[in-house]
Amino acid sequence: MAELIRIYEENPNPKEINRVVEVLRRGGLIIYPTDTVYGLGCDITNSKALQRIARIKGVKLEKANFSFICADLSNLSDYVRQIDTRTFKILKRALPGPYTFVLPGNNSLPKDFKKKKTVGIRVPDNNIARTLVEELGNPIVSTSIRDEDELIEYTTDPELIHEKWDDLVDVIVDGGYGDNVASTVIDLSGSEPEIVREGKGDIDIIL
Repeated sequence: MAELIRIYEENPNPKEINRVVEVLRRGGLIIYPTDTVYGLGCDITNSKALQRIARIKGVKLEKANFSFICADLSNLSDYVRQIDTRTFKILKRALPGPYTFVLPGNNSLPKDFKKKKTVGIRVPDNNIARTLVEELGNPIVSTSIRDEDELIEYTTDPELIHEKWDDLVDVIVDGGYGDNVASTVIDLSGSEPEIVREGKGDIDIIL
């Protein structure tokens, strides 16, 4: 049974944030709000939790394209190879914001991601998501929670999410209604920026 914890984005309660972070540290799975759709996440360093997410999504962990949710750009060098000035300027302009940037990974990636040549980096414009990462001390691995309904791609109501995911995760963070448009995915690992998926956010920001 998943616990539903209400956290307000304007002023995230440290006590509630710590409750969620403790669950992450113990290898739990959480569903939490971002600046786009609600995400399913776990501690990037916990193999068992990563395997659980991969099972839920029906993918092999080594083939999964999960994003790394970061609090800001300061962790970038932990996971990403040296990037040029132009790429850094794009990141600075766009983040925090509703974008996922695909960047070349380095040799310091956590063991479950060692074989990956690229990683998707997200710094959401959402106080709850960023505060959770700050308190945890390292990124959260994340993937969007999709809806099986043909018409509704993403569930936006935390109560409905709770009903549906109750048996699959440990905590659902109710941060109010979510958005139903996913992030724009931009590949910056090549010589020119490439739009992989157009979602929320103005793509002119990277051109």
